[in-house]
Formats: sequence, structure tokens, C-alpha cells
Amino acid sequence: MASETYGLTPEIQQYLRDLSVREHPAQVSLRAETDTMEQSVMSSSPEMGNFMQLLIGMIGASRCLEVGVFTGYGTLSMALAVPDDGLIRAFDISEEWTSVGVPYWREAGVEHKIDLRLGAAGDGLRERLDAGEAGSYDFAFIDADKVNYPSYYRLCMELIRPGGIVLLDNTLWNWDVADPSVTDPDTEAIRKVNQIVFDDPRVQQSIVPFGDGCTLVVKLRD
Repeated sequence: MASETYGLTPEIQQYLRDLSVREHPAQVSLRAETDTMEQSVMSSSPEMGNFMQLLIGMIGASRCLEVGVFTGYGTLSMALAVPDDGLIRAFDISEEWTSVGVPYWREAGVEHKIDLRLGAAGDGLRERLDAGEAGSYDFAFIDADKVNYPSYYRLCMELIRPGGIVLLDNTLWNWDVADPSVTDPDTEAIRKVNQIVFDDPRVQQSIVPFGDGCTLVVKLRD
């Protein structure tokens, strides 16, 4: 997660926000509350929320997966973008953090679109596959514990239909991915998933230097 794009001056960051983001009042309020938290850097930025809404609209997505919720700004952004009968199936381990977003989901009138599942995301994704939901989702956003990114990617790719999108956040990881002296488990996991995506013949992909880096993956075929 990244609450702003790394490497930009404050002036450019503000210009980007002013001219590329349209926020619902509930998004503004949720972001303001999240900004008071010590872990606020973990929240999706307004630019990322706007980017996800753009992608969802472009492919006409109605069924979405979210791996990693935090206080639910990204969840709210996606829920605002899908139709009234759409679904955001969201996975997180923290009731404390996710509970922050619930009143704002309700305020925006989108709570009925959000199915929040507390527990290990990998287990939750496998349960959806066991329930026969392979290929039944349009969009997935992965922004959770980095060491499990390779597994999350593989599972989401099974659940996403051809023509759908998987978006992975933090794939430049504060630019540490390009520094061979950095070998901690999180950085190594990000390097691994980036290579997995690049080598995947089913997809077209691009690493976008946006926020902390995000990888946009279009699934071309099963």
C-alpha cells in the first residue's frame, strides 16, 4: 500500500490529486479518519482508488476480489464503481482495521455490495475455487502481506475470467526490488511475483511507476 506516489514533489503530488481524482464524500471522510492512524501509509491512495474505478469501468466489471482491506478505502472505491448488484469479495485478517471502513461503506450506500471475509486470504481464495467460482470474477486487487503475493497471484488468476484484470500493488517496493543488496523476505517475494507475472504466457502486463509501483495484468486466456 502507498498513500502517495513515491519520488514526486509535494506540488506535483497535489496537482495530480487535484486534477485526476473525484472522491465521494464518504471516501474523503474515510481517508481523513485513516490519516489519523499510525499505520495510515498502508491505505490505498486516492489516485489508486480512482485508477481502480477507471479499470473497473473500462471492462464493465461487476464481481471483484480484494486481497488486503486495511480500513477499506480501496474497497469503497471499487464498490462505488460496480453496478448496484455487483460484488466486492474482500479478504483481511484484522477486524479492528476493517471495522473503521464499515460506517463509510454504509454512508455511501454500498455496504450491500461488500462481502468482507475475515481470515487468511489464501484460505478464502481457495474456498472460492472449491465453491466452483473459477473464472467468475472480473477484477482482483492484491495489496496484502508481501510474502504471499506469488500464491495470491496464482489463486486470483484462477478466479479471474479471460479479459479480466489483476492489479498488484507495491511491486516496486520503495524501489528496493532493483537493489540486489536488499534480500529480506518481502522484497524477495515481490521480485518473485514480478518474474512470475512476466513469464506468464496467459497475460499481458505492465509495471506502472505509480504509488509504490503497481503491476497491471490483463488475463488473455486460461
